[in-house]
Amino acid sequence: MKHRVGFTINGEAVEVEVEPRETLLDVIREKLNLKGTKEACDQGECGACTVLMNGKPVYSCLMLGVEAEGSDILTVEGLARGEKLHPLQEAFREHGAVQCGYCTPGMLLSAKALLDENPRPTEAEVRLAIAGNICRCTGYVKIVEAIQAVAERGSGTGR
Repeated sequence: MKHRVGFTINGEAVEVEVEPRETLLDVIREKLNLKGTKEACDQGECGACTVLMNGKPVYSCLMLGVEAEGSDILTVEGLARGEKLHPLQEAFREHGAVQCGYCTPGMLLSAKALLDENPRPTEAEVRLAIAGNICRCTGYVKIVEAIQAVAERGSGTGR
C-alpha cells in the first residue's frame, strides 16, 4: 500500500507516492531523479547517502521515505545556485579535496551542517563532523583543509 508523502527538497515542495519499506535514498534517487546522493553500503556505515534533513545530516539509506513527511531536505544538488558553486564546493575544488568524488556529496553536506551550527570549528571538530563519511582516496587532509578554509573566510553558512 503506497503512501503520499510531502516534503521540501532543495527548496522545492514535492509530493511522492512511496512504499512503506522504501528508503529515503531510493525516493531521492529513483523517484526524484537526484543522483548526487550516492548508494554504497546500505548500512549507514559510509556516509555516501548523507543528506540534510531539517539542517541535520542523516543517512538516507537508513530512513524510510515516509519519515520525510513535512521535512526540509537538502541534497548536494541544492548547494549550488545555478552556475555559482557553494563556498564549500569551491573550497573542495581549490584544495584538491575531490578525487573519485563518490564521498564528496556526503562530505559537503556534513561540512555544511557543521558550519551552519559552528562557523569557526577547530580541526578536531571538523574531523568529528565528517567522521561518518568514509573516503577511500584522499586521506582526509585536503578535505579538512577545505572545510577550515571556508570557516576562516566566514563564507560557509547561510544557504
